[in-house]
Amino acid sequence: MRYARFAKLSVASVLAAASVQSAAAQGTDLRKDATDQTKQANSVLLRQLPFSDTSDFENAHKGFIAAPPAGAINGSAGNLVWDPQKYGFIKEGQAAPDTVNPSLWRQSQLINIAGLFQVTDGIYQVRNLDLSNMTIIEGKEGITIVDPLISEETSRTAINLYFAHRGQKPVKAVIYTHSHVDHYGGVRGVVSEDDVTSGKVKIYAPEGFLEAAVAENVMAGTAMSRRASYMYGNLLKPDPKGQVGAGLGTTTSAGTVTLLAPTNTIKETGQKETIDGLTYEFLMAPGSEAPSEMMWFIEEKKAMEAAEDATHTLHNTYSLRGAKIREPLPWSKYLNQALVMWGDKVEVIFAQHHWPTWGNDNGTKFLKSQRDLYRFINDQTLRMVNQGMTMREIADAFKMPDTLANVWANRGYYGSVYHDVAATYVLYLGWFDGNPATLHELPPVEASKKYVEFMGGAGEVLNKAKAAYDKGEYRWVAQVAHHVVFADPSNQAAKSLEADALEQLGYQAEAGPWRNFYLTGAQELRNGVAKLPTPNTASPDTVRAMSLDLFFDYLGVRLNSAKAGNARAKFNFDIGNSDTYLVELENGVLNHTANMKGDQVDATVTLSRDTLNNIILQQTKLDDAIASGSVKINGDPAKLHEVVSYLDNFEFWFNIVTP
Repeated sequence: MRYARFAKLSVASVLAAASVQSAAAQGTDLRKDATDQTKQANSVLLRQLPFSDTSDFENAHKGFIAAPPAGAINGSAGNLVWDPQKYGFIKEGQAAPDTVNPSLWRQSQLINIAGLFQVTDGIYQVRNLDLSNMTIIEGKEGITIVDPLISEETSRTAINLYFAHRGQKPVKAVIYTHSHVDHYGGVRGVVSEDDVTSGKVKIYAPEGFLEAAVAENVMAGTAMSRRASYMYGNLLKPDPKGQVGAGLGTTTSAGTVTLLAPTNTIKETGQKETIDGLTYEFLMAPGSEAPSEMMWFIEEKKAMEAAEDATHTLHNTYSLRGAKIREPLPWSKYLNQALVMWGDKVEVIFAQHHWPTWGNDNGTKFLKSQRDLYRFINDQTLRMVNQGMTMREIADAFKMPDTLANVWANRGYYGSVYHDVAATYVLYLGWFDGNPATLHELPPVEASKKYVEFMGGAGEVLNKAKAAYDKGEYRWVAQVAHHVVFADPSNQAAKSLEADALEQLGYQAEAGPWRNFYLTGAQELRNGVAKLPTPNTASPDTVRAMSLDLFFDYLGVRLNSAKAGNARAKFNFDIGNSDTYLVELENGVLNHTANMKGDQVDATVTLSRDTLNNIILQQTKLDDAIASGSVKINGDPAKLHEVVSYLDNFEFWFNIVTP
């Protein structure tokens, strides 16, 4: 047991494999061309959608000031953080390759437009130096920075690009729009902790920001991170047969994730703050795109910041990496409230992804369309629920009206209608579809073996599946071949056929995450799981911000109840600063109670929060900390070691497309 792994965290699962270079580059390229059926499926969208409308391209270029530096951005250890040439194969005005959905290709062309842009007088954005945008607002004495990207390195490059063309100005404030890592992780690239501590720089965030920023990906962090390696396509080669972007942005940077705690909290809709001489009116939007999120209006600029609640895509109400389901109904209502509060005076709407929308008519039309998009998903899913339809029946039959579906900003480049609708079903009714036959189904491997046996054996299944593949029935082929793979993971013919089917589904997918999931699955079926170096997303800043309650909760998640059996243990933890916890193991459960000391404990463990942080970050082993005296144990040290031995360490590279 490595005691240094006292709590291995993953708090930024969008970064799950961002520092991992393409596994597809290893060995022979087994990727196939687009089939005739895929070409035909993609051509349908060319006729259906208004490709002649180029206004988005005009808006994406509007206000252009300067391109970003052409060279790669590297970390202090020489590691690649961001490569601006990575997506150079995506050329504006170029027809989509046969292997890319033409609507997704168009979106990828748009998000590949990079540099420093003027939004309106005194408001600027740096785009495509990370998954998200950085916004810079010029005030009376300096600048306010909104959402300083994922990594310290990309954030520093972005602000230096601004300084080079607008002059050096002091940072007076930072605003986090919401609690996802691509909106705070680069904060140390633009401000120092000393300036924040001294009060020179204020950091504004919505209520609940810090708890949500740290907690969302901790409890299921390893699984979320592994799945995120699929979602963002970080294991794929960027090219026409691989990763072409994530729909929301090109990809995630791979630098140093930082976090500075907010100094000022926004708590209620209608709250006004004067920030560097400008008047901000806030609208709280918790539980929309993030657990903690807010939008606002700058009165002097007639400008609305939409955070991530109104962007140029249908967003996720459920993230395929795994996350708590987001509620489309409140989301819609927040956008409606924005229209009520600011619809009669807004002249520009900007967000932390994509490009702005200018003009009152265009802006209100955009907000109404996004509002109705999420409301339609909520209401029509429930209408079909109440007709007795099940989750997949609803998702498969669901159809947007043309007035919503043919609006470019509503297309499913990041979220998709199918998985947002399915998530809405689960939000209201849970995973069970009401049919008792599905109440207690066999687990995947056991069921797959029986399916294959019932269908006449693997050879017969694959023969029929190959015939279905030749007819372009890729969804069915993937579903059927999957059973053969799970029944016998050594059957390479089954894995290859499933990979071929997933690949064609990827070529047809309009959503970036869907394409990335399909193509990464195909790659791992063909080549196996490449156990490449995993990034350390448990950054020191994040660990420092983690509450002790969350730390002990996470230890409970890691407790292997089978190993613990009927073991009992009782400890007092003294973390300093009057932070005391009673921790009790019994019934295969690890409970903790704050501000309490128990009697007749096995041991009292005394350590500082700094020492605890070093153990969490694997910078210090528990045994070494005990030997050095930085961890003091009054009582039975063997009992503490016994409990630590019951804690699981989670393997990152678990199988997904094979058992």
